[in-house]
Amino acid sequence: MNIPSKTTTSAASKSAHATQRVAIQANKLRITSGGLIRWAGLPTMIAGFIFIGIQPIHPADTLASVTTTAWLIIQSLKFTMCLLGLLGVTGLYARQVEATGWLGLVGYLLFSCFYALTAPFVFAEAFILPLVATEAPKFVEGFLGIITSTPADISLGALPAFFALSGAAYMLGSLLFGVATLRAGILPRGAAVLLACSGPLAILIMRVLGHPLDRMAAAPMGIALIWLGYALWSDRRVRIETSWPS
Repeated sequence: MNIPSKTTTSAASKSAHATQRVAIQANKLRITSGGLIRWAGLPTMIAGFIFIGIQPIHPADTLASVTTTAWLIIQSLKFTMCLLGLLGVTGLYARQVEATGWLGLVGYLLFSCFYALTAPFVFAEAFILPLVATEAPKFVEGFLGIITSTPADISLGALPAFFALSGAAYMLGSLLFGVATLRAGILPRGAAVLLACSGPLAILIMRVLGHPLDRMAAAPMGIALIWLGYALWSDRRVRIETSWPS
């Protein structure tokens, strides 16, 4: 009569151990995800610092500047900023994905498109334009004219349209993602407001002051990224505590 009782006890013990193992694995996964989201604050901050720091020392967008060392350094930093920005914005979105809803998703996708579309442009500026500056100066000047809003003497195909698309993604993405972040209430509201205003403000400054004075519009966006990145990195709530069944 005791054998069925022992069998039942053994089965229950195995089930409890299996449940405990599943719980441990689930908690480990949650901790790992939380840690990755938290550390995404670092590339967000670095992207913000780069965005602000390069503006005062940015070489003139002219043919003569393309072959200089300063040009290579600045454009390489801009390319790095795009990669770090993609990582950072993804971390910011992941931290508040449930609270931001569809508005957050649309804002995240648009803001990410800005970095994704800008990265090839600055890569070309850093590593391709210097190589063809002597043989194809008209092409280089036309390429730079996309940035400075100067009409080109040659056809550049769809490049001007893609650059304009990146500008629209910058304005709408920062606005929608900033508003979604503000509504979510998880990250600092002041940083969210600054982010939401930075894109439209950049377009306004560009229209009023033109290039290169529009570079000062990078300050609000850079500060917003640094603020949000620090808030994400220092947010201890991301670190999920474990509690295993006894």
